Amino acid sequence: MQILVWLVIGLIAGGIASMIVPGRTPAGAIGAVVVGILGGLLGGWILDLLDVSNSLNWIGAIIVATVGAVIILYAMRAMDSRKRV
Repeated sequence: MQILVWLVIGLIAGGIASMIVPGRTPAGAIGAVVVGILGGLLGGWILDLLDVSNSLNWIGAIIVATVGAVIILYAMRAMDSRKRV
């Protein structure tokens, strides 16, 4: 059941991050879910470094995952633009 929750949060966060960051999301919808899940892990790691409580509700988890996904998308697009030059 926990995997399903992660997938739903990843889907929502990846979709929101794809709308925030201009350009194409690598691998389409599946890529957005993967970026959302990775963003959740990154966001959770950042919160842990800042010593913030892990007792987030759904909205908090989606916000943290979205912020992490936006960071990942910007990094991916920055690396991609360097390859094309």
